[in-house]
Amino acid sequence: MELPRLMTAMITPFNEQQEVDYKKVRELAIHLADTGSQGIVVCGTTGESPTLKDDEKLEMFSVVQDAVGSRVQVWAGIGSNSTAHTLELAREVGKLKIDGVMAVTPYYNKPSQEGLYRHFRAIAEAAPLPVMLYNVPGRTGINMLPATVKRLAAIDNIVALKEASGNMDQMSELVRSTPTDFVIYSGDDSTTLPMMSLGAHGVVSVASHIVGREIRDMIEAYIAGDIKKAAAVHSRLYPIFKVLFITSNPVPLKEALRLLGKDSGVVRAPLCPPSEGECSEIKRVLQEYGLI
Repeated sequence: MELPRLMTAMITPFNEQQEVDYKKVRELAIHLADTGSQGIVVCGTTGESPTLKDDEKLEMFSVVQDAVGSRVQVWAGIGSNSTAHTLELAREVGKLKIDGVMAVTPYYNKPSQEGLYRHFRAIAEAAPLPVMLYNVPGRTGINMLPATVKRLAAIDNIVALKEASGNMDQMSELVRSTPTDFVIYSGDDSTTLPMMSLGAHGVVSVASHIVGREIRDMIEAYIAGDIKKAAAVHSRLYPIFKVLFITSNPVPLKEALRLLGKDSGVVRAPLCPPSEGECSEIKRVLQEYGLI
């Protein structure tokens, strides 16, 4: 299975009661498929996975698969900070028609590198599907080192890594030490182009909810060798990439979607709406780009 260049880490739409709005889940998945996304990660941390129940996740996987599974790859976010819980969800997802699973490094626990290896090896054994590792030390408190990724990449169905450390030296070491068919994605929109220059395959994006076609253009320009065009697109999109992280993801993105007429509802506690100043900044950037 060839992995897509542009995957979107999809938000989870909630209604005013902070319940999952499955109608909007379906509509959003179709919107992403229509605007450049070649794959969708459902219930990743952008989807507020730590506050979702397993039955909500499984229903979302099914809804997205039914809506767009014939058009784009659908990957299930199954990560948690409990190995046993993650394995339970992995086994349930294995019964669905899903293209793969993504699992974040366990947050708060701060396991050792050996602990990380054992955690992901167990997931690979439990899930009869391709597995994507997700390293985001800024959110989890633990950095999965290239030596550990190298060990995990030797497992047949561990096929990819979403790398969000922001460390280009680490990225260089990852490319150097993993097999050539092991796929590395940027985990931050603003580092997509720099990481692709070092060997990344593409991005698991947040900003593709609103500028998916443009991000795909940037990636395709780079692949075609038009570095000048790719750099120009990156430069034009950079303010959007940054404003979507002025407070905890996905708070700014949901506000941006609301301003664009694609309201995805509230965030689920303990997250809360952006401040008045943050809302003004999000609106200003969208206006400057000509989106509103």
